[in-house]
Order: sequence, then structure tokens, then C-alpha cells
Amino acid sequence: MKRNFEYIDRRAFLRGCGASIALPFLESVAKPSQLLAAVGKAKEPMRMVCIGLNYGLYPVDFFPKETGRDYELPKLLKPLSRMRDEITVFSHLDHPGIKGGHEAVHTFLSGIMADGSKAMPERNITMDQKAAEFSGVETRYGSMQIGIGGGGLSWTRNGVAIPPVTRLQTLFDALFLETSESKRRRMSESYKLNKSILDVVHEDAAALKKRISRNDLDKLDEYFTSIREVEDRLIQSASWLRTPKPKVDYRLPQSMPDNFYEEVPVFYELMKLALQTDSTRVISCGIDGWNGDSGLPGVSQGYHFLTHHGHDAERLKQLSIIESFHMREFARFIENLKNAQSLDGSSLLENTMVLAGSGMGNASSHSNRDLPLILAGGGFRHGEHKDYPKKGNRQTPACNLYVSMLQRFGLEIDEFGTSTGTLEGLV
Repeated sequence: MKRNFEYIDRRAFLRGCGASIALPFLESVAKPSQLLAAVGKAKEPMRMVCIGLNYGLYPVDFFPKETGRDYELPKLLKPLSRMRDEITVFSHLDHPGIKGGHEAVHTFLSGIMADGSKAMPERNITMDQKAAEFSGVETRYGSMQIGIGGGGLSWTRNGVAIPPVTRLQTLFDALFLETSESKRRRMSESYKLNKSILDVVHEDAAALKKRISRNDLDKLDEYFTSIREVEDRLIQSASWLRTPKPKVDYRLPQSMPDNFYEEVPVFYELMKLALQTDSTRVISCGIDGWNGDSGLPGVSQGYHFLTHHGHDAERLKQLSIIESFHMREFARFIENLKNAQSLDGSSLLENTMVLAGSGMGNASSHSNRDLPLILAGGGFRHGEHKDYPKKGNRQTPACNLYVSMLQRFGLEIDEFGTSTGTLEGLV
């Protein structure tokens, strides 16, 4: 067989840059003896799902009054009653110094405002992207970004917002629809062309580095980081181009959902399948409003409008219907993960940490304080409501929780965003 020396040289070049190429163990193409050996030896990977409600949750109906294990479930947590031993509810965590209402919601997974992050080494990178960098090219998709109603959550280390997938058909096709041979050839040629362009750009930038001032070095280093990100995505795409996609029994409804009420559960089902097939290990899902009719029984007005309720009884009633719906779907999602099995026979939820919350504390007053946060799964000990009130003038940053999650994911880090350490009491 003719060897592809161009590809081998490319691998050597990338290794020199600190990148690596690793194909995963594929259950669908393994012999039974290989599969049994893998089950006996391989450690089940950790996964991460981050779900962000861009309009927050009504605080009165969300936060429990009691702490510890014997707290009474408030209205919005009642849909989680069967899963209360699988979740931890947090109070008084937020991102210190962050304000701006809707304009600051994007800080949910980073703790950093986009317009104030230029001098930071990783800008306002979000937690999911930090995890995705760690998991690398072990899955077809390093991470998946979903936007229900158009809302995205993820930002790269260069401070670039990642556009989310907003259509069910697009998500399903990315996960399970095989690429035609003609398209594969076109994509392969495109990868080769992009590889050649990147090589030239990399060489020119390296030469330029010897001639520029110290003040420009930071900008050029950021540019090199951008090149490496593109290279990693290029390698990942090329590596998986001829790997068959997983086969599943699930099919999209013949009559595609045309409203928010019907669409959200299908997105959750596809998210579960993405994890179960190991198509990705990192998912972010931003949930915004809707265009047209929501389809939610009893809701006749817009989501954003209802969040500015002014304590009006009718608006609060409709808002409660929306938020209870979100919590029911979240509860169903984590219950489905609990009932799904990982390769090693354990529950998929045990190997998947699921964070649900918002960068908005109280949408009615445009407050970004006291974020509503719930963590499920991931092998943590759950079942409690944990309260972190101020100690003097010092608030416990939500990023302390994120450090604990990233460590559980496998990263050897001590800080992230505005953290001051790990989150006390979370094991």
C-alpha cells in the first residue's frame, strides 16, 4: 500500500507544536475479544453538559429555605423530587463584580465579561471549552454547542463566541447521517488546502516574530493560539472523515416540532444520544425565548416580557409555567442519563456532570447576583442544598464550583476565571 508521506510529515510537525492525534476505541468496529478487553482495562471517561437559561429563574420559587439534606423542595425544584439524591442545589454563588443584566448573561460559564478580558491569557474562555481543550480529538466532536431559541453559551480562549446549532435536523445529521463519498472527497481536498495555507501562515508568523517589538509579541502569541485552534479542528475533522457514524434506533419525528414546547424535549434526547454514542463528551446548551407561538399550554405572552413581571399575578403565573417546564425537562434528561448505561456498565449520569443554571440571577430587576445553579451526576456526592453566604465582604465565586468540576473532568488546575480555589464542601 502506498504510504502518505505528506500526512506523516504533518503528524510530525504537529507533534512538534505540542498537538497529538488519538483515535478512540470504537465499539462498533471492535472484535468481541477486543471489546471485553477494553471494558476490563479502560476507565470510563468523564463528560460535561452545561445548560444555561438566558432569563434565569424566579428566585422566590427556586431557592430552598433550608440547607443540608432535609430541605423542602420549592416550587421549581418539585419536578426533581425523584432525582433529589442526584442533584446539589447552590445558593449565593455568582461572579463577583459582574453586572449589566442581559448584557452580562454571557459570563455564565466564564465569570468574565467579554469586553474586559483583552489582557487575560485565556480571555473569557468558558468552562465547557476548557474541558473540550483537555479531551482533545478523542471524539468526533470536541464539543457541541446547541442554542434553543438562538442562545449560545460558549467562548474560545481568544474571546470568540461559538455559534450554536439551532436546528434539530442539523444536529441529528451531524451525529448520525453519513457523509456521501463525493462530499468526503471534497472535504478531504479542502482539509489539504487549508493545511497548506496554515503551514505558510505559520512560517510567515514565525519569521515575523523575530522582527517585531515586545509590545506586539502578545498579539502575535494570540495569533499563534488561533492557528493552533484551527489546526486542532482540522486534524479532528480529517481524522474522523472516514470513520462511520454510530447507528441508533432513534429517528426524528416525521412531523418536525414547530414550537418551543415540542422542540426542547427532542434537543435533550439528541444530547443524551450524543453522549451515549461518545460522539462528544462536552455539550453546552443555551435556552432563550421563541419566535411565534411557544406551544406551552397556558402561556400567551413572550418569555422576556414575562420575566419583567413587576410581581403581577398573571405574568408570574405564566412565567411559572415556562420555568416549571424547563425544570421538568431537565429532570427527565438527568433521569434518562441515570437509566442509560456506559460502556463499563455504570450509569451514564455517574460519568456525566450536568450543570444547569444561568448568568442571570433575577431577570425582573436585571440582577446578576445569586445565580440559580444545580449540579447533577459526575460522581459527586449529592442530595443537599448548599448555601455560601458572604464572609465579611467576600462572596464565594461560582468559578470555585467550576474549578471543582474541571478537576473532576481530569484537568490539573487550581484556578479558572475569578475563582479563589475549589468549592468547599463539594466532594
